[in-house]
Amino acid sequence: MAKYLLVSFKTCPWVQRAAIVLREKNVAFEFRHIEPDNRPDWFLAISPHKKVPVLRIDEKVSLFESNAIAEYLDETIAPRLHPDDPILRAINRAWTDYVPTFASSVTATGYAVDEASYKTSAEKIPVAFERLERALEKQGAGPFFNGAKYSLVDAAYAPFLQRYFFLNRVRPLGVIEKFPRLKAWAEALIKRPSTHSFPQGEFETLYRRNLKRRNVWVSQFVADVAVAAE
Repeated sequence: MAKYLLVSFKTCPWVQRAAIVLREKNVAFEFRHIEPDNRPDWFLAISPHKKVPVLRIDEKVSLFESNAIAEYLDETIAPRLHPDDPILRAINRAWTDYVPTFASSVTATGYAVDEASYKTSAEKIPVAFERLERALEKQGAGPFFNGAKYSLVDAAYAPFLQRYFFLNRVRPLGVIEKFPRLKAWAEALIKRPSTHSFPQGEFETLYRRNLKRRNVWVSQFVADVAVAAE
């Protein structure tokens, strides 16, 4: 078995995506966290884009960009998370390609610098949710995107749906309740052990601390960086 090193910032959702795939495949790996404001020379030497995630294989090869890492892992390590049917696989890949747009829409309120930009960002969330709601309705019954079987699509969306819940608990957005299929999917992903790199309360505390550190508009509603008993 190859030796895997996954380099991360603690709260990076793109790294979380790669870690989820590794856990779904029961692959042992080293998780090494670095600080975004202090990226060490050894990391800069192995990361062509100077970003995380980087998956280091056998201390020889560095893979980068979360989608490429997920596809590589799925091609080389069983069980396969992509559907066997080529049409379903293409549909899954198309929805995976939508992840960056979905992520920027759903988590943008966490980067808004003032109330006006916060409201503008919040208005984009229903559009992204509506598209996934319709897609999920076409995929049939079951807790995951493809029904009963977990897939790379689930791994890709889980970090960003998790962050929606984090932001919703800081300042209620009240959007996901309008999309029952999406809400059920998101809750199923949050319950899945592979989603979590840290205990849930600890990770949410880290996320809230980052909101405070960035001094974004919504951070004023984080009364305490510790997660309340909600």
